[in-house]
Amino acid sequence: MGKKYYIKTFGCQMNVYDSQRIAAMLKNLGYEKAATPKAADLIILNTCHIREKAAEKVFSDLGRLNLVKQERAEEGLDTVIGVVGCVVQAEDTEIAKRAPFVDFATGPLTYHRLPEILTRVARKRGISIIDTEFPAVAKFDFLPENKAEGGLSYLAVQEGCNNFCTYCVVPYTRGVEYSRPVAEVLKEAKRLVDTGSVEINLLGQNVNSYHGEDENGKERNLAYLLRRLSEIDGLQRIRYTTSYPADVDDDLIACHRDLKKLMPYLHLPVQSGSDKILKAMNRRHNSADYLRIVEKLQQANPNLRMSSDFIVGFPGETDDDFRATLDIVNRVKYIQAFSFKYSRRPGTPAAVMDNQIEEKVKKERLEILQNLLFSYQLKFNEECLGKTMPVLFESKGRHAGQLIGRTPYMQNLHAELNKTNLNKIINVKVTEATANSLSGEVV
Repeated sequence: MGKKYYIKTFGCQMNVYDSQRIAAMLKNLGYEKAATPKAADLIILNTCHIREKAAEKVFSDLGRLNLVKQERAEEGLDTVIGVVGCVVQAEDTEIAKRAPFVDFATGPLTYHRLPEILTRVARKRGISIIDTEFPAVAKFDFLPENKAEGGLSYLAVQEGCNNFCTYCVVPYTRGVEYSRPVAEVLKEAKRLVDTGSVEINLLGQNVNSYHGEDENGKERNLAYLLRRLSEIDGLQRIRYTTSYPADVDDDLIACHRDLKKLMPYLHLPVQSGSDKILKAMNRRHNSADYLRIVEKLQQANPNLRMSSDFIVGFPGETDDDFRATLDIVNRVKYIQAFSFKYSRRPGTPAAVMDNQIEEKVKKERLEILQNLLFSYQLKFNEECLGKTMPVLFESKGRHAGQLIGRTPYMQNLHAELNKTNLNKIINVKVTEATANSLSGEVV
């Protein structure tokens, strides 16, 4: 009792959700949140392994945290350092070798055992505990009930991946696909709304491959779940991420036509515009398939806009392959995107492929791609000038009397408002636009 914890989260929104659940467990154990690592008795890094740079940041941070641990020890204070998440699942031996001062490490599927692990750490000082099992039971069955922490809440409905894209570590770190039962998701969603959420973002590594069972044991798809969620009183906005193109079915497309609560913004990663590269990536779609899906979605909802993920410099990518990626950007006109240079991940098929691309070429291609993506992002933001948009304000801005929120299209928008308007949806007229954000005045 009276101890404090500090959590630093890397990577995806699923990790954000996991960190929130870890925090809830620690609060149940009597911990309070610390403002800094130096003030914490327990420090946890929730890690991402999707790119090499993300993993190396973890080890860099661990080096700094070891100094904090030593400083606190000189003051007579014990400090427990833990690592959770995908880096543990992929590099448990590396953690033991490079950071022997870490007290425990546990994978993304086993953090629900944290109370037991902390007890073991307390009893066996100086012995690191590493848990990277793929348990037969779902971690969600053992997590404490969570409550809203603001107007927006994340809700994990699906975890794991069966696709085995040749560049990706997720199937090896998060395991095979698992979908939570419909009733369990609805119960959590209602609790989040009852405690203050007005927007819920459904999460999954392949969220649209959701196949959870309903009350009668029948498997249901994401479209069914979205329609059930839209019936919850008080829930005003629904989103879902991340989707796999080949799993976008007609039922899901119809939801974008029928459900007013479903936001007109969809993140649908294409990764490359080249069919040759898509095949080498083991993606289950080609460029024509992808464009047909986009067309059907926009026919269902003409206001729908898209974002995507891109990898440049994948092994074997030629100038023509790269031009095909630029072509698909010009056709879809994404309003946001995440783009990266290909990064070798140990244990993946792409890491040992021939024709690895030089770093200089990858860097040049990424710059060209990002300039094109930013041009469309800026164009869309400028098209919003003069329009009135409902904005969910989530946090305080850098200046006094300023709040920052999100439009239906996930654009950052800041406006002059007092803090009593946090976690509320307010109509704002857009007055200024840059590539990265909007400014507005309350209507």
